[in-house]
Amino acid sequence: MGNSDAGHTPVTVLGLGLMGQALARAFLRDGHPTTVWNRTSEKAERLVAEGATLAGSVGDAVAASPLVVVCVSDYDTVRGLLEPLGEALRGRVVVNLTSGTSAQARETAEWLGDGYLDGAIMAIPPAIGAADTTILYSGPRTAFEEHKATLRSLGGDPTYLGGDHGLSSLYDVAMLGLMWGIGDAFLHGVALLGAAGVDATTFVPFARKVIGTVTDWLPGYARQVDEGSYPADDASIDTHLAAMDHLIHESEAAGVNAELPQFFKALTERAVADGRGGDSYTAMIEQFRKAS
Repeated sequence: MGNSDAGHTPVTVLGLGLMGQALARAFLRDGHPTTVWNRTSEKAERLVAEGATLAGSVGDAVAASPLVVVCVSDYDTVRGLLEPLGEALRGRVVVNLTSGTSAQARETAEWLGDGYLDGAIMAIPPAIGAADTTILYSGPRTAFEEHKATLRSLGGDPTYLGGDHGLSSLYDVAMLGLMWGIGDAFLHGVALLGAAGVDATTFVPFARKVIGTVTDWLPGYARQVDEGSYPADDASIDTHLAAMDHLIHESEAAGVNAELPQFFKALTERAVADGRGGDSYTAMIEQFRKAS
């Protein structure tokens, strides 16, 4: 597959871990001439057999394509690979899908310039290329629009968040917090019910139902947060606080770790102390806005 393939933007992928290989394979599958590079070239063998071109150096890899997608271990590695190239990067768009922080994304933008997009992948490698896969991008809109059609090969409709390069990382960690919060709460419930002989599989449909219910609350919660007004249309923080005591007592009685509900209670007690007891649970946002 050569770079003369009509109508398909050539792409370079730097980094061939499991995710990098999945990215390169998605571009190949959609007919994009794809150049790859990795510190250990053995990881490129299967991709080369599928039509990719293995570059002998980072410089050669970058020179091969107007769009360079980077997915490596950390931002220091990104800098180590690209900063020495200097002017060779001019006129190219670099899309960095390496996991990191918003500060690292903004710092990278300072030395890479207007051709830099930071991104976050909301999927595991096998999901790359699927229609429901979400990948977030932030940085200059012109760079995003230039290559949006090509980035669509990675799955779904590419999601542009805005010009602040740090937004992709911020959304990423915010959603990771949701994942861990839901996951830990589910596992705590599994431990509590398990003490009564109920297996985890039996609990799943009940857990899914309540997660769905809470999901339905989110638009209303968001409106209250955005308006800065927290009317207790359903239940007040005082009501929630009383229920937390039940969860703590049940956990302790069953010999299950009670630290998670104890944390819920401690945070909620701070809100009550701040005069929020009669407000909607959404008023807890004021506790999260405070530095720890």
